Amino acid sequence: MFNGSIVALVTPWKDDQVDFDALEQMIEFQIANGTQGLLPCGTTGESPAFSHQEQHEMIRRTVAFAAGRVPVMAGAGSNSTAEAVSLARAAEDAGADGVLTITPYYNKPNQEGVFQHFKAVREACGLPLVLYNVPGRTGCNLLPETAERVAELGNVDAVKEASGDIQQSWELMQRGVRVLSGEDALTFPLMCLGASGVVSVIANFVPRLVADLCAAVLAQDLEEARRLQVSISELTAAAFSDTNPQPAKTALAAMGFCREEFRLPLVPMADDARSAFLAVLRQHGVLKT
Repeated sequence: MFNGSIVALVTPWKDDQVDFDALEQMIEFQIANGTQGLLPCGTTGESPAFSHQEQHEMIRRTVAFAAGRVPVMAGAGSNSTAEAVSLARAAEDAGADGVLTITPYYNKPNQEGVFQHFKAVREACGLPLVLYNVPGRTGCNLLPETAERVAELGNVDAVKEASGDIQQSWELMQRGVRVLSGEDALTFPLMCLGASGVVSVIANFVPRLVADLCAAVLAQDLEEARRLQVSISELTAAAFSDTNPQPAKTALAAMGFCREEFRLPLVPMADDARSAFLAVLRQHGVLKT
């Protein structure tokens, strides 16, 4: 179901509430520029700072704004299996097309515990699952053999692979498990190996660039893909010069889409870092002034 450029949406806040007018404008910008899927309530969307009620409403509104034009992959994971099950069911009720569910963080379960966690979510929710592996944040790595076991349960669309380990991603694909890059820096090489697309942070502010890269690789136009990768590499380095999603939201605010507002513990970028980041955006034509 999920292919090409899927944006991990930034959450626009206004006076500590979700700014749904801004969200609608952001979604229209994404769809108009070739984005093929929307991910609300991921890490880039500051999901740890949501209440459950806010999360459910964010997913419902995203589904409504997308209006069937592109699929919605709802962020709905937790390190509590019971909570992950509840969130996945709520995402299904909200009309999402799929669920992004993360390996349990902080608990650091063994691989059997990881399997049982995802098995419980699989059995409780009828939506396609995208398993999210980001051991740098969770302290828990989803090994290829475990992902294959989960996939054998059925209705697993892909693994969002953000371990940074290309060999591990390759092994997943060799086992017949679809992979989506979870890191903008690795989209090009992983797609060359057979990944189906990317869940992208930088697509928030350069959606056409990321969509064009995915399209070029899928069309096997590697010369064009390499050309696009030059800009993507530089923009990705800049976008991760501070904690995600601080730079991405700073870019969107500078573009006029939302406020430069965060929920604690995230804070605005320091002035010097912000200036350096915006200078890179100007160099690449993202900002005109």
